[in-house]
Amino acid sequence: MLGFRPRGVVGRRELIELPELKLHLNAKIDTGAHSSALHAESIEVFEHNDDLWVRFITRTGGSDSPPHTVETPVHDRRRVRSSNGQAEWRYAIRSRMKLAGLDYDIDMTLVDRSQMRHPILLGRRALRRLLVAPGAAYLHGEP
Repeated sequence: MLGFRPRGVVGRRELIELPELKLHLNAKIDTGAHSSALHAESIEVFEHNDDLWVRFITRTGGSDSPPHTVETPVHDRRRVRSSNGQAEWRYAIRSRMKLAGLDYDIDMTLVDRSQMRHPILLGRRALRRLLVAPGAAYLHGEP
């Protein structure tokens, strides 16, 4: 691709930080997905200072890991087609992400990923500054 200069290289799985949400997560890197998805349980929408906010529970590991309650503004509501082909409406949030020495904003939709191995999936939008090495994992630290 002419003019593309990646700012970092990541493997198919990486540790990321979402500092505004106070989360460190084991992420699956998925170039086949357009958007990113964060595990969320018990999603509640509420108004705060005339803005729409969301409160949800997430987990940094599997279903036996401790729950973390997060409150953050709703950035958007999007129609997303999941890997099984079903389209559904999801709330989207925006947060800073630290990965591969970079620190930038990403959008994530909220969805129950309790049956998945990784609590967050990073899609192409979140990876546009990065080069993905599919044969590697945890280039920036082991979990």
